[in-house]
Amino acid sequence: MRKAPFIIGEYYHIYNRGTDKRLVFMDISDLMRFIQSMDEFNVLDPIGSILENKNKEKEFGNRITKLVEIVSYSLNPNHYHFILSPLVENGIEKFMQKLGIGFTRYFNEKYKRSGVLFQGKYKSIHINTDKYLMYLSAYINLNNKIHFLSHPESKVDKEKLFYKSSWKEYLGENKENFCNKSIVLGRYKTIDDYREFAESVAEGIIGRRIDEGIQLGEDLLMEKF
Repeated sequence: MRKAPFIIGEYYHIYNRGTDKRLVFMDISDLMRFIQSMDEFNVLDPIGSILENKNKEKEFGNRITKLVEIVSYSLNPNHYHFILSPLVENGIEKFMQKLGIGFTRYFNEKYKRSGVLFQGKYKSIHINTDKYLMYLSAYINLNNKIHFLSHPESKVDKEKLFYKSSWKEYLGENKENFCNKSIVLGRYKTIDDYREFAESVAEGIIGRRIDEGIQLGEDLLMEKF
C-alpha cells in the first residue's frame, strides 16, 4: 500500500516492467492494443470492455470524466514510463488497475498463458519541481533512443522490438492527442527549443551511461533489454 496518496493536480512518474524482465509487446498489435487501452480505460465509470467504452464515448463525447491527465509516455519492449496527474480522487490507482488488468487479460488470452504479466505493483515518484518535470519529460519522450544508444555493444535486433513514445506527438509530427503537452511546452518559446533541450538531456544520459558502464539508478532508468 502507498503511504502517501496521489494528489489531484500534482504530477507523478509511474513505471513498471514485465515480470522477470520479459517482453510485454511481442508484436505491433500488442503495442497498439496497449495504446488503445491507455485511451479507452482512462474513464471514471466502469466499463465491460474496450468496445463498450468506445460506444459510450460516441454517445456522450467530451462529457466522459477522465481519470488522469497523461503528460508523456514511453512504451518499451519490456517496460513503460508515464508522467500522470490524477484528475479525480484515486485517479491514478484506478487508471493503472484498469490498464494492467485489461492488458494482462488480453495478453494471456492471446499467448495462452496465465498469471501476472508485470513485476508487482507499478512504481511511483512524486515530481515536486518544474526542473524535475522538464528533465523527466525529456527522459521519457526519448527513452527508446536512450536505451538503444546507451548499449552500442548490444546484439539485440532492434528491428524486431516494438516500442513507442510521445516524442513525435510533442513535435507535432503525428495526429495523436494523448498528452497534455502544454504543461511542458508552455515553458519554451518554440517546439524547437524544447527539442533542443530534450535531445541535450538524452545525449547527456547516454554519454554518462556509456562512460560509466552502469545504470543511473532504477528510480529513473529501467534495466536494459
